[in-house]
Amino acid sequence: MLTLSLCTQCICQLTEALALSGYGGINLESQLENIIGVLFKQLSETVKDSDSLSVQNHSLALRSFYNLMPQTEQLQSEVMHSVIIMIQEDLKPVQKALLNFIEMLGQHDYLALPQGNFIINYVIRLSESDCSNEEDIQILCSKILQMVSLPKLITLACQPSNTLAFVLLSKTATKMALRARSRGQVPYLSSFHLSPTQFISPQKLLIHLVVLSVKPYREGEFGVSSLRLLYALHPITSLHPIINSSVGQLWMKKIPQMLQILDDHTEKNLNQEEWEDRLLQFSSQSLVAIDDDSWLEQLIKVVLERINYFSDDEEKAFLYKFFGFTLRTSRNMTLIKMMISSILQTVHEELQEREGIAVALSIVSMKHLKIVLDQLQVYSAVLTDKDSSFILKLMKEHQQREWGLVCNIIYLSYSKIILESKGDIFTHLDGILAMVLQHYHNCIMEKDKNLKLEYLEALTKLTNILSSHPMAFQFKFPQKLEIVTFMMELIREEPLNSISSSIRLKAMNIITDFRKLHPLMELEERTELLRTCYKSVLCLPPTEVLQKEASSLQEAQATVDLFRETLQSLLRLMETLTVEMPSRIQHCLELLDTWLNSQKDNERERAMWCTARILGFTAKMNNFGMDIEFSRLGRLVRLLALRCQDPVDNICFLSAQAVYSLYCILLLQKQMGRKKQGLWEEEGKNEVYSANVFYNNTFEIAKPFCPSTLPLQPLTCEPLSASEAFAEYFTQMQLTTLVLTAMEGLTDSRAKVSLAAAQLMSAVMKERGRDMIKIEEVVEGILERLNSQLEPNTKEETVRAMCLLAGNNTHTVVPMLLNKTLPWDRTNLALWKAFGNQRETTISVLQLLIGILERLHSKEETKEMAFQPVAVTCALYEMLSGSLCQEAVQELYPRLLLAILCHLYWVIEQNVPQKMVVYSKEGGPGSKSKPFDPTSCALEVVKLVFSAAAYDGVVVYGDQHCCWDLLSCPRFYYIGIMNLTSGIVKTCEPAMLHRILNLVRSLLYSSSYHWKILARAFYAQLLWHRSVAQTLGQDFLVNLIKWVKEPNLIMKEVGLRGISNLALHPGQAESLKGQVPFLKDLLKNEARVTVQAVKSLRNIICHGKGEDIKVVFCSISKQLCPLINDERDQVKISATSALSHMLRHIDKFKPRLTTRREIYTFLVPLLLSIQDNNTEVVKACGRALTEWTNVIGWSSLTQTFRHTTLSDHIQVLEETCKYLVNTSKTQLVGDLLFQSFGFLKSSQSFLRAAAINFIALTVKKLNMNQIHEDDVELLQNAIGNLRNDPVESIQSLVNTTLKKIDEYINFRSISTSRMSQISNNILKVTGIKNPERKKRLFRSVKRETDDDDNQKIWSWLQSPLNSLRNRYSGRVKDIPHKLGNSDK
Repeated sequence: MLTLSLCTQCICQLTEALALSGYGGINLESQLENIIGVLFKQLSETVKDSDSLSVQNHSLALRSFYNLMPQTEQLQSEVMHSVIIMIQEDLKPVQKALLNFIEMLGQHDYLALPQGNFIINYVIRLSESDCSNEEDIQILCSKILQMVSLPKLITLACQPSNTLAFVLLSKTATKMALRARSRGQVPYLSSFHLSPTQFISPQKLLIHLVVLSVKPYREGEFGVSSLRLLYALHPITSLHPIINSSVGQLWMKKIPQMLQILDDHTEKNLNQEEWEDRLLQFSSQSLVAIDDDSWLEQLIKVVLERINYFSDDEEKAFLYKFFGFTLRTSRNMTLIKMMISSILQTVHEELQEREGIAVALSIVSMKHLKIVLDQLQVYSAVLTDKDSSFILKLMKEHQQREWGLVCNIIYLSYSKIILESKGDIFTHLDGILAMVLQHYHNCIMEKDKNLKLEYLEALTKLTNILSSHPMAFQFKFPQKLEIVTFMMELIREEPLNSISSSIRLKAMNIITDFRKLHPLMELEERTELLRTCYKSVLCLPPTEVLQKEASSLQEAQATVDLFRETLQSLLRLMETLTVEMPSRIQHCLELLDTWLNSQKDNERERAMWCTARILGFTAKMNNFGMDIEFSRLGRLVRLLALRCQDPVDNICFLSAQAVYSLYCILLLQKQMGRKKQGLWEEEGKNEVYSANVFYNNTFEIAKPFCPSTLPLQPLTCEPLSASEAFAEYFTQMQLTTLVLTAMEGLTDSRAKVSLAAAQLMSAVMKERGRDMIKIEEVVEGILERLNSQLEPNTKEETVRAMCLLAGNNTHTVVPMLLNKTLPWDRTNLALWKAFGNQRETTISVLQLLIGILERLHSKEETKEMAFQPVAVTCALYEMLSGSLCQEAVQELYPRLLLAILCHLYWVIEQNVPQKMVVYSKEGGPGSKSKPFDPTSCALEVVKLVFSAAAYDGVVVYGDQHCCWDLLSCPRFYYIGIMNLTSGIVKTCEPAMLHRILNLVRSLLYSSSYHWKILARAFYAQLLWHRSVAQTLGQDFLVNLIKWVKEPNLIMKEVGLRGISNLALHPGQAESLKGQVPFLKDLLKNEARVTVQAVKSLRNIICHGKGEDIKVVFCSISKQLCPLINDERDQVKISATSALSHMLRHIDKFKPRLTTRREIYTFLVPLLLSIQDNNTEVVKACGRALTEWTNVIGWSSLTQTFRHTTLSDHIQVLEETCKYLVNTSKTQLVGDLLFQSFGFLKSSQSFLRAAAINFIALTVKKLNMNQIHEDDVELLQNAIGNLRNDPVESIQSLVNTTLKKIDEYINFRSISTSRMSQISNNILKVTGIKNPERKKRLFRSVKRETDDDDNQKIWSWLQSPLNSLRNRYSGRVKDIPHKLGNSDK
């Protein structure tokens, strides 16, 4: 350090000496660079305050530098050269020392030298550096810059290369200006501005500072620094001839306000748009204050120059506005024209540049509209004038592009002028539009696709702004229609197989922009426009095809995007036309029919986009003061409904949106109408509807639509308090048209479309089927299509539609179907089957069919076979065979059942042709169909009625009791009815029985014999059920007795069946005892009458209570007993069976002598009948004899009779006879034998033979020698009377029996004679008399109580008895066998 200090001290002394002499010589010049280097090195050393040598060394180095300041220009140049070399080496260790040296140079005005600019730039670069530099370096830089002259410093601050140092430079210049102002000096505003080549001009300075203020927070303080500098350069006391006092006063007021705004905001919360407007207003006011056209001219030139060379888009946009405001301030028309022409000639390749030019012209037009429009017209000549156009002078590849850019500038300028105009522009607008057409028609270029695009792109900017101006609708533009026609031509020229450009898109946008501008288009023009646009867009290939034709993925995506935009443009165009003429909405939609019905999915989808959009837009208009008519609503709804089931899911969704929108329109129209009428809206249901209701759901389209609140999205509709069904908006003709047109879609090859057509028909017929007309045409149309090859689901839904139609128009549809020729085909059968699957339709159709049967069969019966009732049964067969409406069938069950049963009665009496087939039931796989004639068909329907009403038990009962065979026979039909009624009574609930009773009661005395028989048979057998028989207020017995008294045997039998059933119930039997004499008289009647009479008496006795039943039994026994041996099997079985029941019941009351005697009278008839070959007779006799033995007490025979069969009945008889002989008194045996004699005279050969058998078996067991000879002879004579019987077998049996009797007598006689001799000898020895041993079987005196039959027997036997009396003088003692008067 000491050495350095000494070196520095030497140099310092040397420099002082040189400074005193004023001359250093050549040697000093040659070593000057080295000396300065040494001194820089010393200055770069760190100074330590504690080290006195370090401080002294630094001080000596500075002093040496000062002494070296050259006194000649050459030496100054050498010093500056040395400093520049040091700067170029950029040695950071010597930066501080270098700046100190530069500061000393500045004090000696070195910076004003030509080389000073390099040093100043170095200092500026150091000030631009980041904040890592030492603070003292920044301070040194600031000190050095303050040594620069203010004009030069401001010029440097405004240079683009010094942008980063602008804040420091502007702050430095501001300090210098304020310091000068404090000294009373005019800062900068001196004569320096007259040398613009050396320093920045005031115009450039103003532009630069204002532009920098556009982004006030750039680099932190750009805006503040710019405004403060501007403020410091213009003191109030300025007397400058250009920047006068008014400008100073304005700036003194406005600039502080703007600075305050910046202080109060940050970059994040400052409104940039408002700030730029404030700057422009400040600039405009400043220019007004300057009020110097020559100064303004220079300013405008500066702006144009800056625009052409400035790169920042935002600042450039500001400059365009600044240009407009500047030119608007001028009053020099020539200058304005010149400058407008100049700006139009500026660069305009970029959209931002064209936008800026248009904005500048719009600002100028606010004060100089006519000049701007004239200049634009002059400028537009380059588009059409080949002679003057500069475009043709360009290279050919740039000509078209430039033509488009010029167009763009012109139309964009017009649009900006319109946007800023308060209405003056519209008086010139028709001329502008005419010129627009000329630009294209007289174009100097070839009109290819690119030129069209350029032209349309430019024109779109104009029309878009024009259409949005609120005053545009107040004027009339005759050129509008011509432009629209021109756009249509461009659209037509576009290919339909590709979409390579946006020409159609832009053309439609331009037409849309003209929307409600006058004059409006006429209907023909609108129609042509829509057809053109529809065809151009909707017929384009699918997007998938368009993508495949693209050469790259990017191009494919661009094509898809372009198509979507084009479709959206079409949709907007339709909205425009809707706004223009709301009442013609239907017309717009009708033009879409071709594409809505297209076989191509893409065309249908696009068309549905249009439909949904226009209806949705209409609903959102919410302006229903004007009538929106849908005169062809049916066709429209049909179309939308079909699309709701389209195979393409998006079409379904769009269709649902369209239907929903249509609903909103109609509902709001109705609401508006009600409000006009002053009607209150009813409160609706709390139910929200949306378009989703109709998605894939055609049925909902015609259902009641009752939203209380309509969602505001996607359609804005006010909430409705009540709504009617959508279908209510159709007139009758619209309804019919809707169905007829929907019918056409049934045969569509697309399954979903055909299904949707069928569903629409179903929905409409369900809601408004009763209001339709042309029913016959609809029915025939449906039948025709059902006979074609429809999709299964479509066919099913079409059948359902017919079902609904039939339910609402039963009296028209059903007769048409009934009149079809039998047997019906599958289509007709399917329809009838469907009629049985929906409750409402089923009830309606069944009522009509029942009415037909009731009406036809209530008339006088004829021999002729009627067709319609037979067809009715065929229809019922199908309806009931697969019925899902059990409730509906049960509701009509009694009427239906009686009607079909009456029809069955009518059918079986007709002369039906042989092998007549009226119905054919298909069999299962591999089996043949089963044909039915009218009778079998009617029978099957009867069964189906029970099954459909869930009474299958009746069918089972009918099978078990041969009901169907009986019902098929006219003779036994009524029996089948009574048997069937028995099944009904066993199966159906009491309530149903009473319903049937109430129905048949009204038919008991019908004029129709068929109905009368049917009703009475039902009536009689229903009494089988206790609840029916006990119905209050019903005198059943009166009716039944009345029928029994009728001559008709069937009526007698039916009446007796009713009495028999009535007697089954508690309390009834007692009241019926009074009818026993009447019933007893009927026991000698026709077989079935007798049988029913027997059953009636049986039930009266078996269900009676008390001792009186024995008296009743005794009173009828004499009439009942012969029936046991009646020649009619059914009577015989019935009587025998009745006897067994009676005996079982009587046994409960312990019968006494009188009753027992009557019971004894039944033994012989039963023993004779048991010999019958009829199994049922044998069984009945076995049961009766079983009960007989129980009553009499012959228990040993009970088991024998209980198990009697046809194979052992003779053996049983033999055992019985043996038992009689062995255990009974001879009197009883004789009575029984005597009773059997009566059967020997029977007309029935069987009874004669049976009696002989009984006698033979009894005699076989008797000891004939103990029988009195008279009785034996009587027995032989009784049998011998049959020797000449007409039946040979009986003759043989008689001979055999007589022979055996003789054998019994002879055999026993020999034995007896031997015993007699022995006994006589014994008696003689003992002296005892031989007693009389002969027993009498028969009594010779007739009993008082014998009936006529016994009298006959006695008369028949009287002759043999008289001979016996004569032969034996003795008299047979009479022992009467009294029956007694009572059971006591």
